[in-house]
Amino acid sequence: MTKQGFTTRQVHADRRLNKPQSGAVHTSTSNSVLFEFEDAQGIIDVFQGKVPGHVYSRSSSPSVSALQEIINDLEGGVGALCFATGMAAISATFLSLFRHGDHLIVSQFLFGNTRSLMNTLMDFGVQISFVDVTDVQCVKQAYQPNTRAVFTETVANPVTQVADVQAIGRYCEERGLLLIVDNTMTPPPLLSAKNMKASLVVNSLTKYIAGHGNVLGGVIVDTGNFDWRSFSNIAPGYQVGEPAQWGLTQIKKKGLRDMGATLAPASAHSISIGLETLALRLQRSCTNALRLATFLESHAKVKAVYYPGLADHPQHFLAREHLTGGYGAILSLDVTDDIDPVEFLNQLKLVICATHLGDNRTLALPVAATIFHENGPEERARMGISETMIRVSVGIEDTDDLVADFAQALDFFA
Repeated sequence: MTKQGFTTRQVHADRRLNKPQSGAVHTSTSNSVLFEFEDAQGIIDVFQGKVPGHVYSRSSSPSVSALQEIINDLEGGVGALCFATGMAAISATFLSLFRHGDHLIVSQFLFGNTRSLMNTLMDFGVQISFVDVTDVQCVKQAYQPNTRAVFTETVANPVTQVADVQAIGRYCEERGLLLIVDNTMTPPPLLSAKNMKASLVVNSLTKYIAGHGNVLGGVIVDTGNFDWRSFSNIAPGYQVGEPAQWGLTQIKKKGLRDMGATLAPASAHSISIGLETLALRLQRSCTNALRLATFLESHAKVKAVYYPGLADHPQHFLAREHLTGGYGAILSLDVTDDIDPVEFLNQLKLVICATHLGDNRTLALPVAATIFHENGPEERARMGISETMIRVSVGIEDTDDLVADFAQALDFFA
């Protein structure tokens, strides 16, 4: 049988991979904190990593394990770990794998909360170089003998700079570096980070994967591209079993068990249900985003539109090469100088003013005064964020209704 398409695999993933009991098509929610062993040797073997199993739900549970299997399958990995939030997944990964004196090459366009985490790592003695990841030469120039990894988002939030993940992946493979890719903005089926040589892929499950704005979660997937035997920061105690699992083992022990940002079983179940419509939701949102961006670009009251699907976007051809099925569903815009962005947002009737992205509903907010307020004007300028920028997370509404709402809001200022 030929390999099935993404949507087919995603819809049937739970029953295909996890084989729920009693003919159910979804894995049931398991809320137990503890797990019984009739043979005491069993709990010893699980604790020591000799056999798989659950001993305490802070580290693992049947519900979370089922979700991990699904996401790992869709990303084509060798294993996945879920966390309570996307930031927990990123924090656990970095704090588990890197040490004082290590050097990281990081995108200068990182989302505000992730950038704040990088500042915390620097306080701990991790050296970080922030570079323009749209150009692999900038990554190469930042390399140092103590460089351990490169970290980037696929498409930046909110200015939509597109990282040259493929070229960076080839460079990391040549240098023996970890490539950690935040794929939140372009989850499969839009982009296969594994095919671009990513070592670890992080996703905020809260966003497109769950999709409905009703649950928090995060995940880290090991693609199997990196040889952990070459990574000296893996503790001897975690160098057991298959080397392909060493990285995830250390992240699980140090980052999940010790730090405790556990995904709740009910949240795992909710995410798995939302995930079943991921491809359909993404397709509609991407279609809406391109249509809206095209409309806004031609409007006299809009000064600039930032969207990779537009031909004049600086990385448009890179986006065409990297992305399949759409250019993503995030765009940003600058209205003309005579319009107050706050007043413009207040004129929108259908669009919701809220923080979040990847929702079924279209959301918008003023960037500089909210999600990037802590970064300050100088850093915002380096990231390409204007003081009047408006970010739009495009949802799945009827396209004409969405365009009409922006049209009436802009016409108010004509």
